Amino acid sequence: MVTKPIVLLGEAWGNREAQIGKAFVGPSGIELLRMLAEADLLTLTPADRDDLRRYWRTENPAHTDRVWTRHPEFLRLNVFDLHPPENNLAALCGDKANAIEGYPKHDKGWISREFAPHLDVLGDTIISVDPNLIICLGGTALWALAGITTIKAARGRLRMSSHTVAGFKLLPVYHPAFILRNWVDRPITILDLTKAHRHASNPTFTLPDRTLWLEPTLDDIQSFILQHISGCDLLSVDIETSGDSITCIGFAPSAQLGLVIPFHASGRKGKHYWPTLENERCAWHLIRDVLIDPTIPKLFQNGLYDIAFLARSVGIHVRGATHDTMLLHHALQPELEKGLEFLGSVYTEESNWKREHRQVGTIKRDA
Repeated sequence: MVTKPIVLLGEAWGNREAQIGKAFVGPSGIELLRMLAEADLLTLTPADRDDLRRYWRTENPAHTDRVWTRHPEFLRLNVFDLHPPENNLAALCGDKANAIEGYPKHDKGWISREFAPHLDVLGDTIISVDPNLIICLGGTALWALAGITTIKAARGRLRMSSHTVAGFKLLPVYHPAFILRNWVDRPITILDLTKAHRHASNPTFTLPDRTLWLEPTLDDIQSFILQHISGCDLLSVDIETSGDSITCIGFAPSAQLGLVIPFHASGRKGKHYWPTLENERCAWHLIRDVLIDPTIPKLFQNGLYDIAFLARSVGIHVRGATHDTMLLHHALQPELEKGLEFLGSVYTEESNWKREHRQVGTIKRDA
């Protein structure tokens, strides 16, 4: 059972919030309540729905505040407890020389140090509440607690806070005001919010344990195939390409184990991983035996691209291709993106590996 409230951290007061000095009591707050309900994080009671209808008739934020009061499992906070003119945080910005020390540039500009006390209050409040999870609603909340504002790249991926207060678990999602202007991203936010179910009862999170075989020898490849691939229930296969060449291929017989076989090595002579052509030919023979074996069920991401590329580039005709994560996701969520980077943000707890480890000249057309 969750005993600590989930902190919902927004940017600043809007027009309605400024009337009573509380967060998320205007249209954005109502949309946030609806999305939390659709993510099964709260249940809107008949009394809640009556109060929300009263809000639309009267625009009195007290009605929305009563709904939040009935759901003490959430604590609503803002980074700045004020109402920026015209709801534009640029009004709080100034020269870099007068910016809050230790914080990066906000996408609206350098936040002036005169507003640093708001961050002090925020930090003291979070420490006193000691939440297991803080949902960062939008780029300003992420800026305040993680020192970044790229919400599009960060959304859905758990991290620990490093600014204002350190060591608190964060779940970045789009701000409900953004959703009201960009309705197409609403399903993404609901999917992101569902992650709170798994993380609201524990203050820490551990990335999945992985064992990766990297820079293998021919004996390593043969050993991995014999020990882990032969007879496996499902083998994930993925290739990376550059131009008309395959730079590496990966095999994963389980969620905990993987093998990466490289062919391109930028720091080696001729940029070849294998020291001789015969070694490379032997590696491809071992790979071919796996890929053409119809008794090994195989999983791809955008397999039509990988399978065609393998046939065209190295003459390997894959057999036993059974599943495709891109197509399976598209069947479930046809309105959403289908790339591997997006799927990772929705279905896994992994960091944004595509952005963190992207190499110049290496591409993967997985979308």
